[in-house]
Amino acid sequence: MHSNRHDTPLTLAGRTYQSRLLVGTGKYKDLDETRRAIEASGAEIVTVAVRRTNIGQNPGEPNLLDVIPPDRYTILPNTAGCYDAVEAVRTCRLARELLDGHSLVKLEVLADQKTLFPNVIETLKAAETLVKDGFDVMVYTSDDPIIARQLAEIGCIAVMPLAGLIGSGLGICNPYNLRIILEEATVPVLVDAGVGTASDATIAMELGCDAVLMNTAIAHAQDPVLMGEAMKHAIVAGRMAYLAGRMPRKLYASASSPLEGLIN
Repeated sequence: MHSNRHDTPLTLAGRTYQSRLLVGTGKYKDLDETRRAIEASGAEIVTVAVRRTNIGQNPGEPNLLDVIPPDRYTILPNTAGCYDAVEAVRTCRLARELLDGHSLVKLEVLADQKTLFPNVIETLKAAETLVKDGFDVMVYTSDDPIIARQLAEIGCIAVMPLAGLIGSGLGICNPYNLRIILEEATVPVLVDAGVGTASDATIAMELGCDAVLMNTAIAHAQDPVLMGEAMKHAIVAGRMAYLAGRMPRKLYASASSPLEGLIN
């Protein structure tokens, strides 16, 4: 990972990370491909669906932690597959037990199986309970700036609005809402869901996001290992471009015709 003299590392729950790419572990063809793609991505934080993946709750079955060792990666258990607050809280407590008191979790409470859009009412309820219970909560949410603000006020350590629907690969559907969330942010903001290719990740970073979380974009690429590496570079390039500050948009080379203030 390129060090950047203008930058400070990403900090979550008191730990610092060089990589600003977080990756999931689902949808790969086998555990070996999972391992290779994640290694290629350079990610240091790996999110795991506790309800769908064995991290020790099913003795005798292949354990994901054998290929994603917790001494090498920060494991981020998530509540994918939960549709109400009670279920999500129970899943986080199970993860804490399985991971020896580990308090960092990714909260997602989904509204339905078709869209996997977040149920923000249940998400707010679960967040409140988990924060009171001592969890460090990173929270998947809609791109509604008001909900994002409320989740930060509740005490979530990072807010993760979707760019597009989970698994859609549509990229950033509403950059304007993201910009409002970023402008108001008091905690790190990560784009979570909707990334399809490297340019989507770069745009998220250029907007000023602190990091990007993705799974399907890598796992469902024709060559997941190569896409993992592409995403590593995309995140670095986007972050550096954000810090560097882009040139103003102009209609043509003459300096007298900037497009500031004109309708895009």
